[in-house]
Amino acid sequence: MDTQTQRILTDEMIAEIREMYKHFPVKKAACIEALKLIQKHHRWVSDQAVQELAEVLDMSPDEIDSVATFYNLIFRKPVGRHVILICDSVSCWIMGYEQIAGYLKQKLGIEFGETTPDGRFTLIPICCLGTCDRAPAMFIDEDLHRDLTVEQIDAILERYP
Repeated sequence: MDTQTQRILTDEMIAEIREMYKHFPVKKAACIEALKLIQKHHRWVSDQAVQELAEVLDMSPDEIDSVATFYNLIFRKPVGRHVILICDSVSCWIMGYEQIAGYLKQKLGIEFGETTPDGRFTLIPICCLGTCDRAPAMFIDEDLHRDLTVEQIDAILERYP
């Protein structure tokens, strides 16, 4: 790696990853947790982060990337400050998903997988949030919003500057 390039993984993050893999039979088994740690600090996992993590876990960058791209909640491109995960399961479809999704797209001016021009929100569909009895539902960051109606959306979005 070019010595002029600023590292993504700080010494503290590397120490935390090394502590993680002590709890697994092999270093590679800590890959998902390490990717989640990187994302927690940077909101997404860049190619450079994949390279650096590969060095720490004694894996190839391709192996790291294979894991990262398999899991849809590991983001391999930049996302907004707030990620909206809207459930598109059958239960949510029946209970009004299409209206909620349509309103979010219109309100934010983006399609699924896109980020608002101000970098505030990224909108992503997800197959299930496990709250079918309270559909339709969405997560914003780590907050679950259930029993959604279009009328609630503006007030919910206002909570996320």
